[in-house]
Amino acid sequence: MGSVGGLEATDKLLLIDGEWIGSDSWQEVRSPFSGELVGRVPQLGSEATKRAVRAAEAAMQDPLPAWRRAEILEGTAALIDERLEELAVQLMRETGKPIKAARVELQRAAFTYRISAGQARTLTGEAVAIDAAPLGGGKLGYTVRRPIGVVAAITPFNFPANLVSHKIAPALAAGCAVVLKPAPQTPLSALALAALEVEAGLPPGWLNLVLGPEAEIGDVLLEDPSVAMITFTGSAAVGWMLRDRAPRKHVALELGNATPVIVDADADLELAAERIARTAFAFAGQACTSVQRIYVHRDVHDAFLADFLPRVEALRVGDPAQEGTDVGPVIDEQALARIRAWIAEAVGEGARLLTGGELENGVLRPTVLAEITPRMRVACEEVFGPLVGIARFDHLDEAFAACNATEFGLQAGIFTKSLRNALEAAERLEFGGVIVNESPSWRVDQMPYGGEKASGTGKEGPASAVREMTVERLVVIDAAV
Repeated sequence: MGSVGGLEATDKLLLIDGEWIGSDSWQEVRSPFSGELVGRVPQLGSEATKRAVRAAEAAMQDPLPAWRRAEILEGTAALIDERLEELAVQLMRETGKPIKAARVELQRAAFTYRISAGQARTLTGEAVAIDAAPLGGGKLGYTVRRPIGVVAAITPFNFPANLVSHKIAPALAAGCAVVLKPAPQTPLSALALAALEVEAGLPPGWLNLVLGPEAEIGDVLLEDPSVAMITFTGSAAVGWMLRDRAPRKHVALELGNATPVIVDADADLELAAERIARTAFAFAGQACTSVQRIYVHRDVHDAFLADFLPRVEALRVGDPAQEGTDVGPVIDEQALARIRAWIAEAVGEGARLLTGGELENGVLRPTVLAEITPRMRVACEEVFGPLVGIARFDHLDEAFAACNATEFGLQAGIFTKSLRNALEAAERLEFGGVIVNESPSWRVDQMPYGGEKASGTGKEGPASAVREMTVERLVVIDAAV
C-alpha cells in the first residue's frame, strides 16, 4: 500500500506510519450548504487499521522526551495561527459552520495544543508519605505517570478541528501514539491538522489517520490488544457499545446532552436572554452543550420571552461564507428531516411554536417552542439542531427535577442573583458541569469537561485528559541499602 498517482485537486491522503496514502476507493465530502464537492478521501479497512496500530506501537518503543513533545505541540499551534484563514475556510466548507465561528474554533484548537504542551512539560507524579506507617521508616516513596499505550481516538463532525485537538494533543503530551478515525462527514480538518503536526516535526507512527468502513475499523480498534485506550465523542448508543465490547481497555466517552438552563425569578433577564440566544443556535445547535431546554420562573416568563424572542429572530441565517451569518445549515438532509419531524411531533403533543420552524434558503431558522413537557423528545432526547423549548416553573424544586428528567448529564446552567440558589443548583443538578450566570454552552478548553449518567465517563480538557491517558506507577526505595 502506498501513495497513488493521478490525484484530483480535491483529493486528500491519509497518514499511516509517516506515509501519505490513498486507495482505490474514495468518499466525497460535500458542503452541507451548497452541495458542492469540497474534497475526496480514501477509504481503507481492517488491514490499513492494523498497520496503523502496529506503527503507533512501534513509535512508542522510541519515546519522545517531554521537551520534544511540547516543542511539537507548540509548533503545531504556531502553524494553526499562521494558516488560520485557509484552515477556517476549509472547515466552513466541510461543516457549514459560519466562517466567523470556524475561525474561533481554529483559535481554540491552537490554544488546546498550547495548553497540552504545558502539560507535557509539567507531567509529574507525587511524593508518598511511606514513613507514615511504622514499616515505612527509612524508605522513600513516590509515583510517576507513564503513558497508557496506544490511544484510539474517534471524533464527531461538529467540531472537526478542536475536538480532534482535544484527542491528539493530550495523547501526545502524555507520550501516547494515536490512531485517529475522524467523522466521515468532516475529515478534512483532521487531515490538515495531521499535516501540520508532521511539519512541526512529529516522527512517523505517532499519529495515524484511518477512514473507511466503520465496522472494519472499529473491530480492529476494539479487538487489538495493543490499543490500550479508546477515547470517543459521539452518540450514546455507539459510545456505550464501545465500552461494552472493550471491558479490558480504558474507555473515555463524551456522549451528548439535552442541555437545560434555569432562569430564576431574580435573574438578570437581559443577560440571560442575550447569552442563551447567542449560544443556543451557534453552529445550528449542533454542539453537545447547545441549550435545548429553558425553564423560566412563572413570574418572569413573559418578560424573558419579550427580550429573548427578538434576539432569536435577529439571528442571520444562510450562507456560512458570509461574515454576518450566525446560523448555517445542519450537517445533512437526514438531520434536517429528523429535526423538523421532532418539531411537528412536539406541536402535535401540545407545544406552541413561537418562532422559526421554516426554511430560509435551505437553512432551518432558529426555532423556539413554548410549553414543552418532560416526555416530549425535544425535552428528553438530544435534538442536535437549532431548537429550544421553554417551560414555566413555580418553585426551584420543580426546575431541578425537570432539568434532571433526562438520561443525560453533561452541563446545565442557572441564571440567578441568589448565592443560595446557585449553590443549591450546583448540589442538585445531576450534570458534570453547572454554569452560573452564563450559558451552559460555555466552555474554555483547559477546564475539566465530561458528563454524568448517559453523557459519558472520563474527563476532557488537557490536564484531565492527560491523566486519563497515563497510568500511575508507585516507586518505593529503601534508602538504607
